[in-house]
Amino acid sequence: MPDEPTQRSRRVRRTDVVPGHTSPDSSAPGESRLSGADGTDDGRTAEELATVYRQRRIAVLAAGAALVLALIAILVSRGSDEPPPDRSRVLPIDAWAPYWTLEETLVDFPRRASVIREISPFWYEATGAATIVASPNVDEGDAANFLDIARRNGVPIVPSIVDAMPAGGMAAVLADPAQRSAHVAALAEFADSLDAAGLDLDYEQFAFADDRSTWATTRPNWTAFITELGTRLHADGRTLTVSIPAVYDAGQTDESGYWVYDYAGIAPIVDRIRVMAYDYSTATAGPIAPLDWVRTVIAGVTAASGTPEKIVLGIPLYGYSWPVSTTGTCPADQLLGRTTVNHRAFDDLLARRNAVPVFDMPTGEMTFNYQLALTDGTNSCTETRTVWYVDPTGAAQRKQLALDAGFAGVSLWAFGFDSDATWAALAPPPPQPMPTSTTAG
Repeated sequence: MPDEPTQRSRRVRRTDVVPGHTSPDSSAPGESRLSGADGTDDGRTAEELATVYRQRRIAVLAAGAALVLALIAILVSRGSDEPPPDRSRVLPIDAWAPYWTLEETLVDFPRRASVIREISPFWYEATGAATIVASPNVDEGDAANFLDIARRNGVPIVPSIVDAMPAGGMAAVLADPAQRSAHVAALAEFADSLDAAGLDLDYEQFAFADDRSTWATTRPNWTAFITELGTRLHADGRTLTVSIPAVYDAGQTDESGYWVYDYAGIAPIVDRIRVMAYDYSTATAGPIAPLDWVRTVIAGVTAASGTPEKIVLGIPLYGYSWPVSTTGTCPADQLLGRTTVNHRAFDDLLARRNAVPVFDMPTGEMTFNYQLALTDGTNSCTETRTVWYVDPTGAAQRKQLALDAGFAGVSLWAFGFDSDATWAALAPPPPQPMPTSTTAG
């Protein structure tokens, strides 16, 4: 599945000026003569014409130099009208680290630690107002080793807490001031137990499980909760980050996105807002984070929060494979539905399916189709599947959008989905100084 980054180098047209050559005329023995500009013999000696040639050459060189200076002046003048974007700032990279990638990240973390600003272990759950627990699926030993690597390498640990309550459960906790305060205390104590640098709240039930009719009530309760929690964590010397879906404007309409999360209300108290700018297509085949949509998200969250310097853009390191058509009768126990592929797996998928990805210019994503034969000896079918994904070069494009928007950084979903090509695109090594040349005397 991980894809080798597509090289999209810009072609630069360059014109090389090659001086013409004048051949000597040796028609008269013992005397060299040169032809004039019109190709005829003007009767002057070689020495005389050589002097003229030198004078003309100096004039041509002077004129050329003047032309170059004039072009530079024009370019500088144009540049003053439209200054190039600032490329000097290095945009920090955060990452979520889910428990199901620990096998990969335990190996890779030490060599990636120097370019990760904050790491968010993604295996903690809020199962009640006063209960924060590790997922039952995480290996305790691997999780402890991961945290130890982060500490030894000086990477701040900002664990993600997900809302693992039933639909409406967290909304009910936040609606009750006593339960809300109990939840704040539980989160603060949890952060203290891990000696975490801060917390990242990934409470998605409001958006994806609770009925939209509840949003107007939940919205102010969420803001009150974030204010109380942020005040407590800051007093303890810790940070507060929230990971939330996108909004497209500052309103509360059907076109505004997930406005249950009040960007403007929480912006003054949180340290960072990670916006999940991915999963554009889920139910049907399509792009994961099309560029125009990402630009809309950037504009929307900037307008809604008023503080782009606190926004962190979530970047996907994955794609999906969807079945789009089927011939025959598939074995019921072999149907895959939508599957996920990531940067580590793209190359293998392309090789196994003999597929050639195509870059889709409007979305800035890669896509391809392949055939999958399924059989159990009785029933057989062939699925046509379509894959869309953001490749390493596309991830770097989205990072540049965040940089141009003045955002606080990017966050990768997810650490463990990455490949060497991912890091080469997102965090290329600094240029090496040219060796000093010496000339032997």
